[in-house]
Amino acid sequence: MSTSDGLNEQLVDRLKQGDEHALAELFSRHRDRLWRMVNFRLDRRLGGRVDADDILQEAYLDAAQRVHHYLEDPSKSFFVWLRLVVSQTMIDVHRRHLGAQMRNANREVSMNRPAYTQATSVCLAAQLLGAMTSPSQAAVKAEMIQQLEEALETMDPIDQEVLALRHFEELTNSEVAESLGIQQKAASIRYVRAVARLKDVLKRVPGFFDSQGPSHA
Repeated sequence: MSTSDGLNEQLVDRLKQGDEHALAELFSRHRDRLWRMVNFRLDRRLGGRVDADDILQEAYLDAAQRVHHYLEDPSKSFFVWLRLVVSQTMIDVHRRHLGAQMRNANREVSMNRPAYTQATSVCLAAQLLGAMTSPSQAAVKAEMIQQLEEALETMDPIDQEVLALRHFEELTNSEVAESLGIQQKAASIRYVRAVARLKDVLKRVPGFFDSQGPSHA
């Protein structure tokens, strides 16, 4: 067990004992990873209205209200549970700001079971294309994003999610498995398959590798 894991366990033990400061410390320890998740999945239409820090502040309050649910079954990873709370908070924020516009964008996240968003392909497409910001690039980027989204949607949704969790949220294989409710071996196999599938998908998007520069040639 690493020193970090040991400290997390100590904090969870304090949480079980009713230490009101333990949750704040745990949230702070995981904040950077949660911020990365929110920044990856936040709908770009919300730019200027809310940001990752706003959502994390609201998610902390949600976690404080729901922590008794975790304590009923503390055998699971606290980070994975916390990530699930943040996912639900994001859905609530998207619903408040976008309403009917996001009706089909996300599946409801249950606090008792794993789930994944239907909008993963949208997030992946935006991240894979990176920053193409000049006026001459804007139209090209918009067209490529649409083509890339359509290509990504031919992949199994769980495989899309495995890629998102491993590459952009930087979860471990065991955290991916727990998040998706599958065995670690299955998560590992899906990851290898998804990477190979992604390479095939990207080859079908005209100009994708040209847009990434020499290092992706």
